[in-house]
Amino acid sequence: VQLQASGGGFVQAGDSLRLSCAASARSVSSCDMGWFRQAPGKEREFLAAINWNGNSKNYADSVKGRFTISRDNAKSAVYLQMNSLKPEDTAVYYCAAKYGPGLAVNDNDYRYWGQGTLVTVSS
Repeated sequence: VQLQASGGGFVQAGDSLRLSCAASARSVSSCDMGWFRQAPGKEREFLAAINWNGNSKNYADSVKGRFTISRDNAKSAVYLQMNSLKPEDTAVYYCAAKYGPGLAVNDNDYRYWGQGTLVTVSS
C-alpha cells in the first residue's frame, strides 16, 4: 500500500485546512488509518485514527474538538479536517495505515506511511 498525503500549506492562526491521504490500493479499505505529525526537533506525535469502516475514531487530546478524521473507502482516501489552527500545529503531517484490530496511537503499529505534507501556521 502506497500512501500520499496532500493539502498542506501556509495559513494564519484560526484558519482551517483539509489534508487528504490517497492510497494506491483498494485494500486500504481494510486498514485502520492514522494521522501523525512531527514538528522540528520533536518526536512524531499521534493525532487521530479511524477504523476500517469509519465507525470508530480516536483523537489525541491536543487536537480533540479541532481536528476531524474521516474516510471514503470508495475513493481509497482518508482526510483530516483541521480547524482553529494554531502556530503550535506547525509540522509535517503524515498519514499511515495498519491492518489488524485496534485504533493504535503508537507509530510503530503502523506499517505503511505517506511522505508527509507540511503545514505552517503563522501567528
